[in-house]
Amino acid sequence: MDLQKETGPQVAEPAELRASDADRDRIADILREALGEGRLTADEHAERVEGVLSAKTVGELEVFIRDLPAAHERRTVPAWTPAANRPTDAIPHDPDDNVVAVFSAAVRKGRWRAGRRIHAYAIFGTVEIDLSEAIFEYRQVVIKAFSVFGNVEIRVPENVSLRGTGGGVLGNFEVDTLDSAEPDAPVVYVDGWAILGNIEGRPKRGKLVADILDRVQRAVDRKVDRSLRKHLDR
Repeated sequence: MDLQKETGPQVAEPAELRASDADRDRIADILREALGEGRLTADEHAERVEGVLSAKTVGELEVFIRDLPAAHERRTVPAWTPAANRPTDAIPHDPDDNVVAVFSAAVRKGRWRAGRRIHAYAIFGTVEIDLSEAIFEYRQVVIKAFSVFGNVEIRVPENVSLRGTGGGVLGNFEVDTLDSAEPDAPVVYVDGWAILGNIEGRPKRGKLVADILDRVQRAVDRKVDRSLRKHLDR
């Protein structure tokens, strides 16, 4: 029993994480810039892009840019750390939102504001919580789910972190572990029990939190602007 307490869940190394379409696009952009700067020939660029499209993990993607300046610039960024398995912020005990389905269906989706705590109850019913277009007013969101002969489905954007710490009794509790490369990205924690039911949490492919993208784009614009000014001052 003591050994069980000492050995926690294994967290995949960053290089072992499954690559998303956004990861592939980022590497392809770096390769395109390298081609334009004359660092790669057209044949080298085509060969590497083909490899990027077939890469499965983040580590496999990094191989294609390790001899380019962009890869070394990224190493000056503070070390990447995975999200904690439990919330580190103060989360209220009372829910901001209750989603209840008893012999029915309940849905939260579209452009809605996600609170710090959401409770979902599916009793002979189905609950769908779709955060792919939600407005995240807090960095950490806890979803407490209970399923009794029911189904709770949770979908999140690809560029947030996702954690699951629940279980099942003759049921299924399955939440994908997802780590965002953005240090300020929201973290969604799914907890609860599935009793003769199902609880699952998955990223929704192609959906990204817009404000994170805005921050990244502004940072890129500032970097390009500085590069242009430096070039003009020569």
